[in-house]
Amino acid sequence: MPRLHAELATTVNSHLAAVPPAQIRAFDEEISAVPGLVKLTLGEPDFAVPDHVKKAAIESIQNDDSHYSPSKGKIELRKAISKYLEQSRHVYYDPETEIVVTIGATEAVTATTFAMLNPGDKVIIPTPAFSLYFPSVSLTGTEPIKVNTADDGFLLSAERLEEVLAKEGPAVKAVLLNYPNNPTGRSYTEEELKALAKVIEDHHIYAIVDEIYSSLMYDQPFHSLATLLPEQTILISGLSKSHAMTGYRLGYVAGPGEFISTMSKMHSFMVTCPNDTAQAAAIEALENGNDDPQEFKRAYRQRRDKLASAMRKMGFEIALPDGAFYIFAKIPAQFGKDDLAFARKLAHEAKVGVIPGNAFGPGGEGYIRLSYAAADSVIDTAIERLQNFMNNLG
Repeated sequence: MPRLHAELATTVNSHLAAVPPAQIRAFDEEISAVPGLVKLTLGEPDFAVPDHVKKAAIESIQNDDSHYSPSKGKIELRKAISKYLEQSRHVYYDPETEIVVTIGATEAVTATTFAMLNPGDKVIIPTPAFSLYFPSVSLTGTEPIKVNTADDGFLLSAERLEEVLAKEGPAVKAVLLNYPNNPTGRSYTEEELKALAKVIEDHHIYAIVDEIYSSLMYDQPFHSLATLLPEQTILISGLSKSHAMTGYRLGYVAGPGEFISTMSKMHSFMVTCPNDTAQAAAIEALENGNDDPQEFKRAYRQRRDKLASAMRKMGFEIALPDGAFYIFAKIPAQFGKDDLAFARKLAHEAKVGVIPGNAFGPGGEGYIRLSYAAADSVIDTAIERLQNFMNNLG
């Protein structure tokens, strides 16, 4: 086994060395060694990829579709994305110049931040937020301005955004929004987005919007900032959640051509091009899979209601999520804000795996995130174990 030469041990990127590992994955790996653990940790749909989508992937392989595609993705897929966005967001994106296919939405976020930002810039991130946003911003030399929204129903109001912009000054180049939100499941009404759009427009900043959960809204319609302010919005999404295609790693970015031209250059340096077979599957999903997310959503809604009801009866404080597939619950008062200790105790004593809320930034302390993207049998077992655990807390 090779060992690094001692004189090379400090030859590392200083920015990267200062960034901690992804906390969600790190905690999931930590507790995975617990025997008999049932996991409500990751945002991983338990559903299989729809058969017609798998068939398209298989046919792609059988037809030797295994070569370099254009860096921005196959034009057939970009046209399918353009059509989908025109139907769902009522904005036309030119598939030639305004759309890039990426290796999942995470690469889309990273390529976007590296194409947009410079050292000394600032990006506003309402928190709690998906933890990978923070390194995607900070590794560019940009400061993430984490805005705790816990006291505002886990939503960024236009008034709060205005206050933060006034405080942070012209160094702010963008606000990064995710809705429905991971980890809270909260989303914005059309009126709330209109108010945010006015502030963003007035201050001439970008809106980077991660809409990966847009197809999973339960009790209200989904609204997009891209519909209201396409000239300043960089829209990021993908098929991981809508079609249970997490392993296919298929995302995309849509926005004004002037920015997409720069962003696509960064994308090409990072990954060269997307995978041929994944793109064939994505074309099928977008062209013939409109009903697939609806089937998943019906199951998720039932799981959401069952898990939320059970946890409320146990004494947990929960805001019913508008979308996505997470419950964000306040931990028992005796643990204070120490969600990490509570999550570890839950894993080792009850054998239920959850993610501590501190992984999601300010406002997450004292909460845990539970994913109901798991199978019904797993959720039922988790509820039973959680109930016994709470009964024995004393």
